[in-house]
Amino acid sequence: MKQSFRRTGGEGTQAFFAGLPVNLALLVVSVLFFALPQPNFLNVRGFPLIAYVAFVPLFILVRRVSFRASFVWGALYGTLCYCLFTYWLAVFHPLAMYIIAILYCLWCMAVLPLLKAADSLFPRRGFIVQWIIWIGYEYLKTRGFNGYSYGIIGYSQWSFPLISGIASIFGVWGVSALVVFPSAWLAGGIKESCTGKIATWTVGFTRFAREHRLSAGIWFIALVGTLIYSALSWKDYDSLPQVSLALIQPNSDPWLGGMEAYRRDYLTLTRLSDEALKARPDIDMVVWPETAFIPRIDWHYRYREDREAFDLVSSLLAYLDRSPVPFVLGNDDAVAREKPDGSKDRLDYNAVFVFEPGKNVLPPRPHRYRKMHLVPFTEHFPYRKAFPWVYTILLENDTHFWEKGKEATVFSVGDLSFSTPICFEDTFGYISRRFVNNGARAIVNLTNDAWAKSESSQWQHMSMAVFRAVENRVPLVRATASGQTCYVDPNGVVRLMASSFTQSWIVADVPVIKDLETTPYRLWGDIVGILAAMSAITVIIAGLLTRLRHI
Repeated sequence: MKQSFRRTGGEGTQAFFAGLPVNLALLVVSVLFFALPQPNFLNVRGFPLIAYVAFVPLFILVRRVSFRASFVWGALYGTLCYCLFTYWLAVFHPLAMYIIAILYCLWCMAVLPLLKAADSLFPRRGFIVQWIIWIGYEYLKTRGFNGYSYGIIGYSQWSFPLISGIASIFGVWGVSALVVFPSAWLAGGIKESCTGKIATWTVGFTRFAREHRLSAGIWFIALVGTLIYSALSWKDYDSLPQVSLALIQPNSDPWLGGMEAYRRDYLTLTRLSDEALKARPDIDMVVWPETAFIPRIDWHYRYREDREAFDLVSSLLAYLDRSPVPFVLGNDDAVAREKPDGSKDRLDYNAVFVFEPGKNVLPPRPHRYRKMHLVPFTEHFPYRKAFPWVYTILLENDTHFWEKGKEATVFSVGDLSFSTPICFEDTFGYISRRFVNNGARAIVNLTNDAWAKSESSQWQHMSMAVFRAVENRVPLVRATASGQTCYVDPNGVVRLMASSFTQSWIVADVPVIKDLETTPYRLWGDIVGILAAMSAITVIIAGLLTRLRHI
């Protein structure tokens, strides 16, 4: 067994260098196939069909390299994948690019050896274990402080509602499971003879296909079942009562600061809002993006430390109070605090305010939501004492830290009950699920992705948001600084979208859902991802123990 494994893995310096050109080619193709299914630099809508074979070259590479070398190849794969896929982070902030590269270098340094172990420990059905490992990894990487949803392969199917429809049962993990299995199965067949020349890779594939036709048949049944389920669960929401929401996209430059820029942005926001209200007098509510208005409304009105800021805040409040409809807008919610030593301090929250004219505008007593899941490193770093040098580097690189909100707030304006995940938050299914289980019947996302100056980054973000509508069967709208401002219906169809990087507005006629169906995802949450992670760990441990008993 040891000799067979050594031969298969290509142990030894000579074997390593002999196979290096092919392995490098497999690595390059693996990285490209990781990025291309999602919105990318070549096509903002992505190439979603590639997703079904995206991991074939990676799984073949895993078979060709040794266990020891799999750590190196994993580090290369993770680093290159995210440098290519989220290249726009370098524009957002060079430090963010370094952080994400290091993070996924470490993640894939752990994942590829596990894939290699599955291949070695389970010679006949290792491809099934690899499939489970990958789904478990996708789930685990979204958890904790470093949680990051970009790159989950299931999101590549955002434009196929008949596929994404099963997210209402299994979340995005069910879609990923459907998409990843063909790669694992095909690679399992090719890997039968992939240690020699490329021409010999298909040797034994027929035998593999015959032996594992049951698993292929089960996948095909699952695919057909997905299409049937999504078609049968499709609903016509246009017949329901509707609320008209004006979504404002100011296309302001977030890199320009100062009071003059803030005034200019304010005038743009009010001009676009007035245009929308004039064109559609039936509008029920206006939504501005995340941190659309920069001076702290409540703080400057209350403490009046800066005359120019107070004047601009006063102008805004006067505008909102005479408006015919409520406004939803993003703003910094600052709270004064006295430290134990008696000195004064201020806590900042990335927040959403809801202003209703004549009710809570003057003086400002807005209903508010404070962002609960902050972006790691750029908005939040809870390890200041453990890693003071990291904290110092972040501060020196102009990082602004926020406090974490705690309440999953549900607003009610007229007949519409809604919640407002801020930017990054709509990439996590559990957050929108919590809102809907608290009573929200629509998701109103406020986002500012303009920092990255990248259209593909905005489409990547939007592709994940689509799943929040499907998982909970509620409408979702997004008001963004520069894109993608849009309306997604509960079936997961993008019904309306503003052009990227334009000053524009759209009006979404959103259904008012009184009797909301309870989707399995709302009941079970991310149980599929959790089970995949637990199963992967259990199976690998069991395989290791079995191997040790036979030594």
